Amino acid sequence: MKRFHVHIAVANLEDSIRFYSALFHAQPTVQKTDYAKWMLEDPRLNFAISSRGGAAGIDHLGFQVDSEEELAQLQHQLQAADISMVTQTGTACCYAESNKHWVTDPSGLAWESYQTLASIPTFNGGESASGEPASACCAPKTATVKITPKNNCAPGSGCC
Repeated sequence: MKRFHVHIAVANLEDSIRFYSALFHAQPTVQKTDYAKWMLEDPRLNFAISSRGGAAGIDHLGFQVDSEEELAQLQHQLQAADISMVTQTGTACCYAESNKHWVTDPSGLAWESYQTLASIPTFNGGESASGEPASACCAPKTATVKITPKNNCAPGSGCC
């Protein structure tokens, strides 16, 4: 079953956790020093926030699925729409390992379709190739950007 996903970059994580916990009447399912996520059932939503240097606002939207079959169906839908797509397999992003497909809508907003495989202990698998801490979202700047093999992220994009 699909779950809608929203990832928002925030200026102050602590204030935002307090606000969204009150709004959702629930504490985060995952909470780290730079990231929080709520897995809500009503509405069925994966809502994530992070404070990793990106401009405040919507970072990306997407659909989280439970199975390889659902992910393959979303991939077919994206291909049928003749949208350029970036595929990542076993990528580290937002304290999780996932298989995913990225597209960019006509307005430049990144959309992620993904299946979470496992939790990981660090944001995007740890440090970037330069040794700096990994930055915000894994979304490629455009759907046609080649993903680097070292960190599974588009050059200059940061990560989820």
